[in-house]
Amino acid sequence: MSEIPEELERWRARRQAELNSPESWLGLVGLFWLEPGLNRVGSADDAIVRLPGGPACLGDLHVDGGRVTWRPVSGRSCGLQTDAAGEPSVVNHENWSFFIVDRDGRLAARVRDRNWAARKSVPSLDHFAYDPAWRIEAEWQSLSAPRKMEVPDAAGDLKMVEVGHQAVFVVGAKDVTLLPMSVSDKEVFFVFRDATSGRETYGAGRFLKVPVAVDGRIALDFNFACNPPCAFTAFATCPLPPPENWLPFAVPAGEKKWPAGG
Repeated sequence: MSEIPEELERWRARRQAELNSPESWLGLVGLFWLEPGLNRVGSADDAIVRLPGGPACLGDLHVDGGRVTWRPVSGRSCGLQTDAAGEPSVVNHENWSFFIVDRDGRLAARVRDRNWAARKSVPSLDHFAYDPAWRIEAEWQSLSAPRKMEVPDAAGDLKMVEVGHQAVFVVGAKDVTLLPMSVSDKEVFFVFRDATSGRETYGAGRFLKVPVAVDGRIALDFNFACNPPCAFTAFATCPLPPPENWLPFAVPAGEKKWPAGG
């Protein structure tokens, strides 16, 4: 068995710490899509954003285009920043908090139980044994014309993604192509599924983030493949693997199913 690189050990420790933290995906208790105009927030049955407890009406979220204003029953109104601009504004009340997410112009309020960790025991993430053979150096090919692909997400929506590059590598003497979901100055983001999906790994696929390509080559280290947020909560809006990234072979590397719900 190969010795686990320190970088991978640190990454695994960070992943577990994030899962255990107060801001964990495990603390989410609701996702509520907002409509233009007023959206009631509270514990009442007719509230658009339902809190697990507290007052029947805590206040209203006013949506005007991409702008969201919080109008509490008690206190001053204020504008809320969505996660499209970075860290979203957070409104706290007793054990709960909520913040606004922007998904291509669709706005939703995510509700979090801030005391979730006091009532839950979090299992440890499980991994395949480290295998250096799954650190693959691929060609980073520029496409002659951008390719468009429809990408589904966990909320049931489709998003059109334009792709300008592809990673090409060989597994079992066969050429394999993997299309990126996004490319930034710092990393390339892939979403894929393989023959382990639904068996040893999360059924909807896994994420892989790798450093940007250098001189036409890109390192795909599948030992860093991880569960998407929707493996931990029903209130995530993860992109799912497009058919182009359904690999016909097993990738026994990276995170396995999360023991409590994958």
